[in-house]
Amino acid sequence: MQGNTITLAVDKLNDANLVDEVYTDHRSSTPNRSDYIRTGHTPMMRKLMQLYRSVAKRSGAFRGVNRSTVKFTEDIEVPNADGDGTVVQPHIIEILEHAPVGTTPAQTLEMRQRAIAFLDNDAIAAPLHDLLEI
Repeated sequence: MQGNTITLAVDKLNDANLVDEVYTDHRSSTPNRSDYIRTGHTPMMRKLMQLYRSVAKRSGAFRGVNRSTVKFTEDIEVPNADGDGTVVQPHIIEILEHAPVGTTPAQTLEMRQRAIAFLDNDAIAAPLHDLLEI
């Protein structure tokens, strides 16, 4: 079980200056999901981190796949389509892992580090996310 508080050292500008963001346990809505909120969270302007799990189901000789997800949701204000005002919409990033049962901690670590390297590389991640370049 995760702790009641999770602190993430966030490099907001990708310039090696880390800022701690503290998430606190908000509610346990289901046995397979935990919700955490950050300072400033309200029902109308969410600052939310959710942790999900799905336990492997065996299929014949295959032991199955464990699934874990972390999902960040932050409501942001953006211009509306008419250009005469704004609307609040969720900005969401999900990190999803499917690991076959038997994957070693070293293999999991390497895959996580690969994902971090991608997300932290502005020359690749920014064009993908900002301009949808693939």
